[in-house]
Amino acid sequence: MAGILTPEEEAQLKTTIEMFEVIVQAQPDDFQSWEILKEAYSKLGREDDALNASKKIAEAYLKSGQLSSAILEYETILQKYPDDPDVKKALEEIESKASAGFARIPSSTDTDLFTKEVRAAAPVDRVELNDGRDEMYRLFVDSKIISPTDFDLCWQKVDLRNPPERIIEPFLLILHERNIAPVEKTIKLLCEKTRFAFIPLDKYDIDVELARSFPKEICMRWCVLPFDRMSKTVMVATTNPFNIQALEELKAATPYRILWYITTPQDLVKQIRKVYRI
Repeated sequence: MAGILTPEEEAQLKTTIEMFEVIVQAQPDDFQSWEILKEAYSKLGREDDALNASKKIAEAYLKSGQLSSAILEYETILQKYPDDPDVKKALEEIESKASAGFARIPSSTDTDLFTKEVRAAAPVDRVELNDGRDEMYRLFVDSKIISPTDFDLCWQKVDLRNPPERIIEPFLLILHERNIAPVEKTIKLLCEKTRFAFIPLDKYDIDVELARSFPKEICMRWCVLPFDRMSKTVMVATTNPFNIQALEELKAATPYRILWYITTPQDLVKQIRKVYRI
């Protein structure tokens, strides 16, 4: 059952639902966004929608090859709905596939797993400060979106010793402003390769109090913005989900899990300025 919500909390949940329903329409296998929707539905007492979201999560896990996670999600549903025919049928199919040697294929959609993969792929001399440069280089230069010269010209080195005096413009914004690569193209490539969902930050009702609970220096230095929290997950907007340094700094500032969402650099800079009154 839904708990007692204030009018403000109910309005925020409805806004979250509206936004993430748009995301899953475009990316139906984004189980992270379905998780957020399930939580929001449950808080509003929309049990049928929460049940559907749980099924979508399990289906998404199956498609990404995460067999054990799919089984766990289905079994969680059965605890509440023991006679659900869809779930029973799905578990039977999983058992059949498992017997036939159905293999688990790790998915890069989960932030923690994605981070481990990025860290493992990083050159040894960049592990201590992995700001995502090497991964972004491979993504944009190796795919011939930009030249090596343009990459070096637009990638900014960050000073960790002193607090930033201004928002450090993200790489994608510099590419756009110098007419090297339009934001529409680079954002599309980033979403396709990382499989993180896109969030139209300019249309989102940002939780300003949550954002300000994180050190301003982190958000200005790495151009990231925590914009909402659902249960034990903090949603953070970025244009560089390869940035392990930023992720570790954010993790150190909260007991909750960090979940990346990609947005346009223009909206990101604008909202950071607005939140921190820069």
